[in-house]
Amino acid sequence: MEDLQKLAYIPLKQQNNRVWRTYGGGALIDKWKKSVREVDGDMPEEWIMSTITARGKGRPKDEGLSMLNTHLGLKSLKELVDSNKELFLGEKLAKKHGTTGVLIKMLDSNERLTIQVHPDKAYAKNILNSNFGKTESWYVLNKREIDGEKSVVYMGFKEGVTREQWKGYFLSQDIEGMLNCLHKIEVNPGDAFMIYGGVPHAIGSGCFLMEVQEPTDYTMRVEKVTPKGLKISDELIHQGVGEETMLDCFHYDNYSYEEAMKRWKVEPKVIDSSATHNLKSIFNETHTDCFGLKELDLDGEYTIKGNDAFYVAVIYSGEGSMICNGQEFSFKQGDEIFLSAAIDEVTFKSHIESKILLCYPPS
Repeated sequence: MEDLQKLAYIPLKQQNNRVWRTYGGGALIDKWKKSVREVDGDMPEEWIMSTITARGKGRPKDEGLSMLNTHLGLKSLKELVDSNKELFLGEKLAKKHGTTGVLIKMLDSNERLTIQVHPDKAYAKNILNSNFGKTESWYVLNKREIDGEKSVVYMGFKEGVTREQWKGYFLSQDIEGMLNCLHKIEVNPGDAFMIYGGVPHAIGSGCFLMEVQEPTDYTMRVEKVTPKGLKISDELIHQGVGEETMLDCFHYDNYSYEEAMKRWKVEPKVIDSSATHNLKSIFNETHTDCFGLKELDLDGEYTIKGNDAFYVAVIYSGEGSMICNGQEFSFKQGDEIFLSAAIDEVTFKSHIESKILLCYPPS
């Protein structure tokens, strides 16, 4: 146990952690990881610093749990956190949640995802007996055309949509009818969106994005067959609560396109800059208290001070070194790095110009 706790004072890198989903993709994750494969398949997500398992019938029981490479061998993040929650997570987070309180994913789609919704906190508590809903965010990193289709997302009900109408489309499996109820938004790298619990949505094909979210895998789906023809089990449609209760998960608020964009599209803001760095806030407490995301563009060095909570650095591009507690550690494109609450500060030095995504737990 004592040996485990020594790991709280150094940066810890995660082993690759690909997860099965009902949709296809993943080639752009391979490209980001500089893999020789660069192929699409049924593992289109990379889960980062996860202490929860993925939901899927017949899948390995620990799928989704993050494993960290340490000098003591391969250790799960869950095991480290459980060994001393205050040390690894920070006192406030340990007392309030007892867990990381956040899940980070890289997601790459080569088909449209099924139309879905995630629970808000009230629904999660009352119906699913969970302290966490699944409010999430998307930060678009790259895109590609698939079969001539531009990269889009679908989000929120258009004006005039009712629960009765939505239920009718669901029961008849009128997919076009359901898609036409949602706002269709073309996306580009740098676009950022908040997807609050209860808001219907779907990611289109050709989207490579970071998704930061509450730490659950609860998804309610209204399509019984994926766009590529995979039949979805009842459990993955309604998570065991039944179709009628599943339909209650949706918030039936209506918005014009302009209102929807104002409500859910986020404009990143520069919070610190110099000749060698540019630090932007993407998602912060003005959008949600569930998580935070910053982007550090670095061509030199930058010191990040601890704030009594852990954070995660995802290296989107570049390479360099980290100075932490008098030791030097390397980083490179594709690395996912856990920095515990016990670390007072880390200095990132880029050897090749770098883009570093900094992910934070609930505030």
